[in-house]
Amino acid sequence: MTTITDQKHIMLRVEKKQVDGPAFATLFFNYALPFKPGQFIMVWIPGIDEKPYTISYHSKNEFAITIEAKGIFSQKAITLEKGDLIGIRGPFGNGFDIKPEDAVAVVAGGCGMAPLATLVEQLPENTCFIHGARSREFILFPDRFDMDRLFCTDDGSFGRKGFVTELLENEIASGRHFDRVYTCGPEIMMYHVFNLCEKHHIPCQVSLERYMRCGFGVCGACVCGKQVVCKDGPVFDSSALRGIKDFNTKALLKSGKEVDLAQYFSWRCK
Repeated sequence: MTTITDQKHIMLRVEKKQVDGPAFATLFFNYALPFKPGQFIMVWIPGIDEKPYTISYHSKNEFAITIEAKGIFSQKAITLEKGDLIGIRGPFGNGFDIKPEDAVAVVAGGCGMAPLATLVEQLPENTCFIHGARSREFILFPDRFDMDRLFCTDDGSFGRKGFVTELLENEIASGRHFDRVYTCGPEIMMYHVFNLCEKHHIPCQVSLERYMRCGFGVCGACVCGKQVVCKDGPVFDSSALRGIKDFNTKALLKSGKEVDLAQYFSWRCK
């Protein structure tokens, strides 16, 4: 539940920076942050802007955010170094429903690995772990986890050439049972994962991304159908997804204009 203290900036200094290849950087902070995998914080860079980020590393007295350099804010964020100052609010939103005894699959696409990373660390080693990206340089944390991972890339530069849905379909066709599938990545990828789960009657949880301004459901900037992503999500289960007409179709720009997803994500990368 969001409290008034969650809405105030806590100023923190970067403790450590980790460069995760040409596409990503991770910033670590010494701070005890209460957090459930799948939640997010609002990150403020003074003089630039404020944006939502998930937590990609989390321990008792430390957390980190992972940034993919895309637009003005993220390009600035990856230049931050040890000692630089940011503000955070949160955490906000609903995270993943975790039942460690369940047989599950985790399906990550590109930087969608970031919100799934802390989830994976709470799951057993026999979890079916599928990770895809456009190409090798967009595979995030390839050596981080102590469990087997099925990799694929669009261009075949790392792992199998193909899509994560193909790998998931193969695992299901082999007779492997799943009580739940967790996924995060490009929305069209998550949409196909969700439809595959619906076909096989497997509960699914996805982490949606929309432009967020307040972080706690007041401004309406992140509405997706009748859902407010920052408050009702960002993690949605199958029952909620069935009623979200804007899933894989529409989103709002900063101006509030409703556009198709291709135009929305083109704008988000500027």
